[in-house]
Amino acid sequence: MDKERDVSVIVTTRNEAVNIGSCLVSIGNQAYPREKIEIVVVDNNSVDGTKEIARRYTDKVYDFGPERSAQRNFGVRQATGRYILYLDADMILSKEVISECVKTCESGDIIALYIPEEITGRGFWIKVRNFERGFYNQTVVDCVRFIRKDKFFDIGGFDETLTGPEDWDLDRRIRMAGKTGIIRSPIYHNEGRFNLFKYLRKKAYYSKSFARYIQKWGKNDIVIKKQLGFLYRFILVFCEDGKWRRLLSRPDLSAGMYFLRFLVGALGVKSIHLRQCMCRRKIGYGGCRSERTGG
Repeated sequence: MDKERDVSVIVTTRNEAVNIGSCLVSIGNQAYPREKIEIVVVDNNSVDGTKEIARRYTDKVYDFGPERSAQRNFGVRQATGRYILYLDADMILSKEVISECVKTCESGDIIALYIPEEITGRGFWIKVRNFERGFYNQTVVDCVRFIRKDKFFDIGGFDETLTGPEDWDLDRRIRMAGKTGIIRSPIYHNEGRFNLFKYLRKKAYYSKSFARYIQKWGKNDIVIKKQLGFLYRFILVFCEDGKWRRLLSRPDLSAGMYFLRFLVGALGVKSIHLRQCMCRRKIGYGGCRSERTGG
């Protein structure tokens, strides 16, 4: 029988041999007692040695899929900790993350926590990505990462029909279940050298679930309007709480950020439109207006 731990760290992987070692080392180097931390790696049919590297750090290495949501839910079902922390394989924990998370939750009746994320890598566009990410902490664009396991099960875990907005969906439901907070210690997200094509391809893939996510919560939902609407995502999130000063302090990074945001926004609008049209055809609406009229 597995020994119960305080924290179970769930790491999802697919062909992450380059990154997984650094991720797992950072978990082992936490200031929190190592014997109270459990590592659960859920791989999705890697062929590059990811699982073999992971087994150097934990006995709990599994194969499961088909997508990240299902992997995470499976990992939590294997977990023995009172709390869960879910990570991607290219993330590295700063030394105090777990200690600060446990202390914050247990001293304030908090059920889930946001963890600041810093993008690392090489080149100007990585600086742009890190600059942008700093505006999102504890907003509707962010997602909790450290959660009481009982509350995770209470809300039903990740919605496995979503890939991309599943984090937003979980975040909304956990907020309804109890109090959330944020810590200061960051997670470092290693994106290496920025590749625009790969970045947009990933965003386009994730945007395929946006129409389903909108259908679940309703197109007039106030959070949906913030997460996917122009006003909040292009203006207000960068200006609220005095953040506009930071925006003005680096016009070079701000310009790069808006360039990327417009590209991603265009992809998202196109994807949502196409998905909605497909849904209408399937239920007999005869296609969308643009398909019927050419408009």
